[in-house]
Amino acid sequence: MSANSRLTIATHALTWIGLYQKRGHEVATSEQIATSVNTNPVVIRRLLAELRGAGLVDSRRGAGAGWMLARELEAITLLDVYDAVEPGPVFALHRSVPDPECVVGHSIGPVMRNVYDGIEEALREELARTTLADVLRDVLATAR
Repeated sequence: MSANSRLTIATHALTWIGLYQKRGHEVATSEQIATSVNTNPVVIRRLLAELRGAGLVDSRRGAGAGWMLARELEAITLLDVYDAVEPGPVFALHRSVPDPECVVGHSIGPVMRNVYDGIEEALREELARTTLADVLRDVLATAR
């Protein structure tokens, strides 16, 4: 099973747009962002469309087309980004109901749901503590 990189790619794209704007540019193209992420611009456009739906970016069409942040980096948390691009909980229970006559099958769902709820709460609290301004600060501090 491979790990999901949507949060990382979305954070990368938003942080890149924020830096680009801080350097005096008004909008960034999906091609420019895709070059930094090293992916196809279509992947970036799809992800940015989700971020636009969540109110994190705006787009401009026509001459001077591109993407811009809808809020300052300081006002966007990793939780905002996570909620925009992750469709559901981190962990799921069985797709089919386990055997209710089995001692494990009968109780595994509620037990694991309690564990997963605690993990999800801790994850959300941690993501809420970090803004994209924090990410950009740390990126620039570790830059070559």
